[in-house]
Amino acid sequence: MKIFTTKFLFIYLLVSTCVSLSAQTSEFLRAKVLDQQTGEPVLFATVSIKGKSKGVITNMDGSFRLPINFWKSGISIEISSMGYEKKEFDLRNFSPNDINIVRLVPGVFTLNEAVVIAKGEKRLSARAIVRRAIERIPKNYPLSNFSTKGYYRDYQLDSLGYLNLNEAILQVFDNGFDEIDSVSTKTRIYEYKQNTTFRRDTLADDSYNYKDWKKTIDNAYLESHGGNEFTILRVHDAIRNYKINSFDLINSMEDGDILKNHSFKKMEDTYFDGEPLYTIRIKKILPGYEARGTVYISKNNYAIHKLQYAVYDDNKRNKNERLQEIGVKGELIFEIVSEYNRDSDLKMYLNYISFHNTFQLSIRPKFVIEDLLIMAEKRAFLLNFNNQPVIDPIFQSNEWYDFNYKGKKIEFEKIEVKSNSTIVLFPKMSSRDLSNMFGDLETMANKNRDVSAAMKFKVTGLKDVEGNMLNTWTYRNYDQFREFFTQETFPNLSVGISKDSLMLKDAPLDGKLQPICLQCKSSSYWMNTPLQNTKQ
Repeated sequence: MKIFTTKFLFIYLLVSTCVSLSAQTSEFLRAKVLDQQTGEPVLFATVSIKGKSKGVITNMDGSFRLPINFWKSGISIEISSMGYEKKEFDLRNFSPNDINIVRLVPGVFTLNEAVVIAKGEKRLSARAIVRRAIERIPKNYPLSNFSTKGYYRDYQLDSLGYLNLNEAILQVFDNGFDEIDSVSTKTRIYEYKQNTTFRRDTLADDSYNYKDWKKTIDNAYLESHGGNEFTILRVHDAIRNYKINSFDLINSMEDGDILKNHSFKKMEDTYFDGEPLYTIRIKKILPGYEARGTVYISKNNYAIHKLQYAVYDDNKRNKNERLQEIGVKGELIFEIVSEYNRDSDLKMYLNYISFHNTFQLSIRPKFVIEDLLIMAEKRAFLLNFNNQPVIDPIFQSNEWYDFNYKGKKIEFEKIEVKSNSTIVLFPKMSSRDLSNMFGDLETMANKNRDVSAAMKFKVTGLKDVEGNMLNTWTYRNYDQFREFFTQETFPNLSVGISKDSLMLKDAPLDGKLQPICLQCKSSSYWMNTPLQNTKQ
């Protein structure tokens, strides 16, 4: 993600209740995780299947779903999230026909949970803690082959909810953090689909277009890095890509760019799954822009558990009350969240990554003037519209028609409707001036000369019968998400399959060109499709 200004460019539980599911399918067991105190959704909480080393991540509304066979088998789950007490639940207590409401209790540190830190280390500044965490990435994260398998999706949100949802089950084969991810990492597609139960909008689903400015990220440019949607997502993981520029402002963590470019502040400690974590706020102020983030670092070994980072445009005031409460004035440009968990080999592996940006869709005017005809014999101008205009008496006055010839304004003595899509305008001029003007325009037209140098016109205030204003562009604002949620991790696992079976990095994930391993489909991994009746 690149952001640009006019001056510079930079990269940048207790199960308590159930809600009726109405007629939704019972192929999956569905639930929502809420904060017990506030009732707010707990987004991106980890739901682990006990005894199966598999799990899923809650959606942004706190929802998740599990295959119904887990419920039938009497499997238990564990739900954990930063700042909450980890809880275990028996799936047999869930209803297969309803949305089960699960509530997590905010955790509180006790003396027994306190970490004994070596003398002098507790005086480390926030910047020093972040520096130490970066230095220890090679120690805390895998340098040898490993694999993650999970659920990928990209989708958009508008005022009505989800649209253009695409889903996949992917397996990633990573050669380790010492190698360049975009070059060495391989991916296999097990399943891919365009979810047609949600709305599809072809205009919003189109590629970003900065040439005609049809679809743009305001003040930013999203680079493809020579790859598809999933490649774009992985490039923006600043922890995995700590050796290279992942996005503007963060740049290369190994080179200490984040330390040079940001201010840091220690907040109240938190914990995840019983492990105490430093909570450090990140901030960067630029003319017209602001970057804010939070990094969660283990107090035991300085492993980075989570990095949340967002950039805001202060030239546009945000309408989010939650962000306003914490002092964020500007409108979101993009936000990246990546979370890592410790596995059986004590190394940190990706739990999930979410890349969120806003964009604007520019819709061409639906009501336009198709052409202006010069009627020399009748000494009049004929305006042809692409649709029937609404002609009230008020619009048959000179106020709405701005015509000039060779810099001199033209008034009209009569404006009449000729047909459903045509208006005829008769200039108010002397006979000699009329003859001269139309004679000159006719001569220019016969010689294929551009008459626009001599004749200028503008029409305002007109609407068509469908209510569209003449020559008026409309704009729609959207949120775009790309996300990957790990369902199972395989330490020390290499590719082991032919090159022809791997994802083409430079081809879209739509299955038309991609090799999809249909025979490899397994109910062991599933798509955690958002609840359809939920808005974020």
